[in-house]
Amino acid sequence: MPTYNFDEIIERHGTNSYKWDSTPNPDVLPLWVADMDFRTAPAITDALQQRVAHGIFGYTRVPDEYYDAVTDWFARRHGWRFPQEWILYTSGVVPAISATIKALTMPGDRVMVQTPVYNCFFSSIRNNGCVMVSNPLVREGNTYRIDFDDMERKISNQNVRVFLLCNPHNPAGRVWSRDELRQMGEICQRHGVTVISDEIHCELVYEPHSYTPFASLGSTSRWVTCVSPSKAFNIAGLQIASIITDDDNLRERIDRAININEVCDVNPFGVIATIAAYNEGEEWLTQLLRYLRANYEYMRDFCSKHLPQFPIMELEGTYLVWMDCSALGMSSEKLEELLIDHAHLWLNAGTMYGPEGEGYMRWNIACPRQVLAEALHRFHTALPHLTTKA
Repeated sequence: MPTYNFDEIIERHGTNSYKWDSTPNPDVLPLWVADMDFRTAPAITDALQQRVAHGIFGYTRVPDEYYDAVTDWFARRHGWRFPQEWILYTSGVVPAISATIKALTMPGDRVMVQTPVYNCFFSSIRNNGCVMVSNPLVREGNTYRIDFDDMERKISNQNVRVFLLCNPHNPAGRVWSRDELRQMGEICQRHGVTVISDEIHCELVYEPHSYTPFASLGSTSRWVTCVSPSKAFNIAGLQIASIITDDDNLRERIDRAININEVCDVNPFGVIATIAAYNEGEEWLTQLLRYLRANYEYMRDFCSKHLPQFPIMELEGTYLVWMDCSALGMSSEKLEELLIDHAHLWLNAGTMYGPEGEGYMRWNIACPRQVLAEALHRFHTALPHLTTKA
């Protein structure tokens, strides 16, 4: 069985990396954008190299092997079995969410989210002319819970049409339990609300937690699930995702919205990478998860020893760590700016994810441990200077 080297430092400057080349200062360590600094699974690069060797890159059709790979993966790994006919493909999870909102709503309709939450949820709602309704997560210790009473009250009183679920949750790091998902589904069913579940981080879950596909719970409400191998296998630039629903009429409407939004075509590399990831990438993913969990434990131990005033939330899933920086008494946006200028460290300001993110910063720990250690050192050593700026 091969062993994969996630400690390898791979130079990404000069590759037009959005993460690494978005600042003119090459000394800045970017732990912000949610892609990983690891090479993808060799099975994927091998499959892509074979395709590149062909030398012709015309329009592509999506073969049966793609649908087989997706359905077999979720059946084998997560016990969720569904027919190929439930799948639509598109160029990414964000286009999938946007097209699905378009299919389900009219301008002025209300869409619920659970803040703090992935920032593109806000733009997908806004760009479709809809109104966001927030069901804020409630912090308890170093984790979050759902306020089900608030959720039901707002769905009922504000005539919510769609609930946009993040499962697992970015940036809170929660992996929703079967019971939590069932309660959310029952609320939505009672009020005729359709659930759009963004499950892009579904493979990035750490024991003893386990990912439950929302749709696998049965007919709790009408649902649409959006998935992609892009986060787990670090292939976001290949732009591929699947939209899954058991509702034939809804699928037709989403297909029409995909075409209206002009995101109905995908590139051949995304198709090939998905097939290779799901058919041959499982051992690589197993070792990746082990490494990411150890990165989190390293960060947790460092913060406990050197940064006790900056607690980090429990990480059940994703590779995105949510840190409470409210002890500094400054805005998250100001802290992001100061860290770039004085620590040469780029983190995401918590307010990207809604007003409930004020005072927090999001760390991307999907990098070699040496890089994470340097980032934590920079944060720690910059604190005296940051304190004077607060």
